[in-house]
Amino acid sequence: MSARAHEVFRYVLNGVLATAVHYGVLMLNIEVFGFRSAGMANAVAALFGISASFLGSRYFVFQHTVGSFHRQALGFGLLYGATAALHGLCLWLWTDRHGLDYRAGFVIVTAMQMALSYVGNKFLIFKS
Repeated sequence: MSARAHEVFRYVLNGVLATAVHYGVLMLNIEVFGFRSAGMANAVAALFGISASFLGSRYFVFQHTVGSFHRQALGFGLLYGATAALHGLCLWLWTDRHGLDYRAGFVIVTAMQMALSYVGNKFLIFKS
């Protein structure tokens, strides 16, 4: 496996693990800690998922990164916020404006978001 393919594999694995952290904290918030609002429970859980994704990206996916932890964390947060906003905008256009199926749109837009996130992380946030 080439170095790039191995890095992409680590990126996907990191995303799966970060998603599992997000979902696990969401379940804990609702089932154990008794959050009455699923939205609030999810917002808190998202912070854990994003943090897991950042740490995994910095130390596992992009292992030869240079730059300060704080600068990378800020850049990661801004990149994540921008891609999340773009995800929402595209899904709104796909479903609300054009009347297309939200499930197909979600898959397409999520793939686009993953690709943009990988490129942004590799070349802007975790430069080696």
